[in-house]
Amino acid sequence: MDRLFLLEDDRSLIDGLRYSLEKNGFRLTVARTVGEAMERLERTEDYDLLLLDVSLPDGTGFDVCRQVRAQDAGIPIIFLTAADEETNVIRGLDGGGDDYITKPFRLGELCSRIRAQLRRSGRPQERERKELRSGGLFIDLLAGRAYMEDRMLELTAAEYRLLCLLVENEGRVLTRTQILDALWDGNGSFVDDNTLSVYVRRLREKLEEDPSAPAHLLTVRGRGYEWKGQRRG
Repeated sequence: MDRLFLLEDDRSLIDGLRYSLEKNGFRLTVARTVGEAMERLERTEDYDLLLLDVSLPDGTGFDVCRQVRAQDAGIPIIFLTAADEETNVIRGLDGGGDDYITKPFRLGELCSRIRAQLRRSGRPQERERKELRSGGLFIDLLAGRAYMEDRMLELTAAEYRLLCLLVENEGRVLTRTQILDALWDGNGSFVDDNTLSVYVRRLREKLEEDPSAPAHLLTVRGRGYEWKGQRRG
């Protein structure tokens, strides 16, 4: 999943954007103030693209853009502006922004602009990881192998893909629909709801000390599944 950062103080807009962006396969982190954004963006490598509102209670998106550009010239930045703020559009682009979209906007258009900027930047490819680590779990992405406490796990291709997806989204609940969409590989390898339940059960049998009381691959009732790297106390 491409990782997006949103700076916005309108709660209703945040809720709508979160629903739509996550439905379109993006992972979203939100800050509601410039101060919170400055703190979170000390590590821009955690994100693939920034969405910055211009007017915030404690400053502007331009302030955040300046800080980010001082340490990362490549991360794409899209400004969210009001329809009558032409001067802000010019200021944002001249100050390091890559694109802008005026409110109110169509969510489909925003998703298209995001994907276009991600393609141009190539950042996900530049940052392609070679491994995943979570607690006692180690996944060698180049070799396609997974180890739990130095013990190699015998996984099918589908089980391996499911495990990688969960670990990549550690601490976040993934719905069954999100998982099913991600496991569909476009080559006819269809995974249905019942099959997913089987994969989850098999992963628990291979990963957990007690599969009947899992400490890592958790079921969040009514929502989906969540990966926890550390054992629950």
